[in-house]
Amino acid sequence: MDYLDQLESEAIHILRETAGQFEKPALLFSGGKDSIVLVHLALKAFRPAKFPFPLVHIDTGHNFPEALAFRDAFTKEIGEKLIVRNVADTIKKQNLTEQKGKFASRNGLQTYTLLETIEEFEFDACIGGARRDEEKARAKERVFSVRDEFGQWEPKLQRPELWNIYNGKINKGENVRVFPISNWTELDIWNYIKREKIALPPIYFSHLRECVFTADKQLVAVSDFIQIDKEDVIVTQNVRYRTVGDMTCTAAIPSEASTLDDVINEIIASNISERGETRIDDKVSEAAMEDRKKNGYF
Repeated sequence: MDYLDQLESEAIHILRETAGQFEKPALLFSGGKDSIVLVHLALKAFRPAKFPFPLVHIDTGHNFPEALAFRDAFTKEIGEKLIVRNVADTIKKQNLTEQKGKFASRNGLQTYTLLETIEEFEFDACIGGARRDEEKARAKERVFSVRDEFGQWEPKLQRPELWNIYNGKINKGENVRVFPISNWTELDIWNYIKREKIALPPIYFSHLRECVFTADKQLVAVSDFIQIDKEDVIVTQNVRYRTVGDMTCTAAIPSEASTLDDVINEIIASNISERGETRIDDKVSEAAMEDRKKNGYF
């Protein structure tokens, strides 16, 4: 078997195990490349039947419009149920305090909305597109990663997963995060997208965009969600995105990669992970992602 066939087979097996072991699973779908690949795999796993779970998007309100447009068009095309819950509603309901400053992000507040949504629909498993190569905290996750009744994760209490056997047994109130593409790399994702001819939002390819520089010389798109100061220099140049999160905390990279082959060659030449290069919120501290995950983050 081709290595992509092996990764695909493993992911489909995990999706079917999730459908078989849990009563109310959900697939977290943002319109980003990894969640798009997940939905493509789910189509292979369950068609011609409908998905045994809804698609769920936790919308911060700071998303890229291209990703949202793709999300809506894609879910309509495949005819699957999409549940959207908004962080702004949770902020009002729970009287949460938003970040302040130039690149204020709602990324950390997504956790509250996700936990509310899990409780609202009584989801016992949430399928996500996280991969081990993205970030060191995500490398600690199992494929079936248990959260306690408060939605919290304890990295030292992970279950063994030998011989592709996944243990989904949980107590009432607990929840499992499922990561079918955990063993994939960014390059695997792009090679699979190329092989399967999977459509993506245009922001993954080179395009002209107005950006401002952060203190670390990262390029952040000009939007209504960031604070533009008098001393800021706005530049217009060809950029693309390796990962898609909030517009306030996701940096673009200078790029002329306008085709799949161009993107693949660019990734091969890079020695920095996608989140390491482009996610501003991961740079808050050495353990920023792990701290968020312990509290219930994706």
